[in-house]
Amino acid sequence: MEVAQYPTGDKIKELMKGSAETPVVMLNLLSFKEAADGENQGLSGLDAYSKYARKMTTLVESKGGRLIWSGRVDSIVVGESDADFHMVALMEYPSRAAFLEITSSVEVQEIAQDRIDGLAGQWLLATTQAGL
Repeated sequence: MEVAQYPTGDKIKELMKGSAETPVVMLNLLSFKEAADGENQGLSGLDAYSKYARKMTTLVESKGGRLIWSGRVDSIVVGESDADFHMVALMEYPSRAAFLEITSSVEVQEIAQDRIDGLAGQWLLATTQAGL
């Protein structure tokens, strides 16, 4: 599983096809390195990523978003996957445009190394509320 930096090109175009002004909840499926590398050598991948996550949560909250929930993946109950995710997080952004503004900001660039050093892989899914 490859660690993507942040969305680019076709992925941004696809993201922006959704409603521009409604909130978007990003479902983060995260897998961590056993041992972090880069500037975070000596830490676990989870610990390095946690440094990034705390700062990112503060930044998102300052822009009107919020961390809805995060937790450890205990088991796969239904379905099959080759991906081995360790944690799930739900982060709400005020809009898709706000998500892109935040993730392309200088502030995120300044904290990105902790994310890179700790993550083994990630899936990021944009979701919007649906009435079931």
